[in-house]
Formats: sequence, C-alpha cells, structure tokens
Amino acid sequence: MQLNGRTILVTGGARGIGLELTRQFVAEGARVVVAGRDQARLAHLEISHPSQIHGWAVDLSDPLATDAFVRDLPARYPTLSVVVNNAGAQTLTDFPREDSEAMRPALRAEISLNFEAVVTVSTGLLAHLRRQPSAAIINVTSGLALAPKTSSPVYCATKAAVRSFTKALRYQCEDGAPHVQVTEAIMPLVDTDMTAGRGAGKISPAQAAAEIITGIKADRDEVYVARAKLLPMLMRVAPGLGEAMMRRG
Repeated sequence: MQLNGRTILVTGGARGIGLELTRQFVAEGARVVVAGRDQARLAHLEISHPSQIHGWAVDLSDPLATDAFVRDLPARYPTLSVVVNNAGAQTLTDFPREDSEAMRPALRAEISLNFEAVVTVSTGLLAHLRRQPSAAIINVTSGLALAPKTSSPVYCATKAAVRSFTKALRYQCEDGAPHVQVTEAIMPLVDTDMTAGRGAGKISPAQAAAEIITGIKADRDEVYVARAKLLPMLMRVAPGLGEAMMRRG
C-alpha cells in the first residue's frame, strides 16, 4: 500500500503514538484527519500543516458523539481510505482495595473508548472504505492483549477484545471485501503520557509509529512492534513464563 496522496484518519492523533503517526503520514505525502478531544492541540497541528492536517474535536468515549462522527466523516472527506484506531486510555485499579462504584464511570469511559469506539469506527466506515480502490483499517492493541498485567484489568480486557474483533473482521473482509486490509498493530511499552512513571525499556513513539507504517506498507495482517515480536513465540513455548513476565508489566 502506498500512502502518498491518501486521506487517513488517526484517532488520538494529537499526542503519543498517534501524534507520531500523524507526523510520519504527512511526511509520506498523506492528508491526515486527526480525531481527539484537545482542541488546542488540534488547532496547533492544523497551523503547522494547514493543507495536510485537519483536526476533528470529538470525545470517542461518548457513543453518541462517536456515532455522529462516523456518520459525518465520509461526506467531509470522501477520499478517506485508511483508518487508524489508536485512541486509548488506561485506568490503574486495585479492585480488592478500592471503591469499585466510584471507579465505575472512568472504567465505563475506558471501555467505550478502547473497544466500543473501535467497533463503531471500523464498522461504521466500512461501507465507505469498500467503495475505495484500496483501503485499510489498522487497530492498535498491546502485548497485554496476549497476557494481562495486574494493575489494569479493564485495559487488558479491552485490548484483548480489540484483538479478537480485528481478527474476525479481517476474516469477513477477506471473504467479502478483499481490497480492505485489516491490520492489528501490537505495541510494547511505549514512552507516552499514559505510561509516564511506569516501567523500563520503553521505546519512543517515533519508533512505534515507524514500525506500524512499515507494516501498513507491507499489507501485513499483524505488526508486532519492537519487543512485542517476542511474545507470540514465548506464549507458544512457555506461556507460564510469558504471563509471569507480563503480570508486573
């Protein structure tokens, strides 16, 4: 897949991995629609690349706002042909020690953003993508989709759900829309706002974005980034060891 001249949607494209994807897609000659909640960041990006970056302020943890976004997007950007579902949130929780009722609103928003929005955006835009000569949906997950960690049960569950959804959607597109590539990008620990103060051996958002884009160009079904490449083999050969390593991740 060539990216030059394409119109690409990146959710959560104003910070972290999404921001680097936005920048690198622009460097490839693409026009990028950046969906996010921070209007100031979106405005700054538009000013920096007025003809190539277009901000769209939307809260993708709000199902009604997500529905409206998906309904309106194709009319405004009829050449849209690549969708990157990157937006995500992670809530650290300790259910035995914390008030689960007090956490419930944040966890519901996390589920809506991390999983429900991915399903809505992917399926809601599929009819439009099928009308393009070639198209792609890229869903960003995590090594935690293969083996969860203790401190973020809901985050890990949503990433596992996106992983399963992406694979099944790929099967459907292979049968009914073979020109729509469906890709999962599996992240290791990346140095972003979400991971600040946690973990070691992080890679940069720029490296993560570069490896995702390489995988998109190669039409790969799965893109394991950096250390995440080791996980599939480890989970086959020694799943107990893999789970123990990821448990405190």
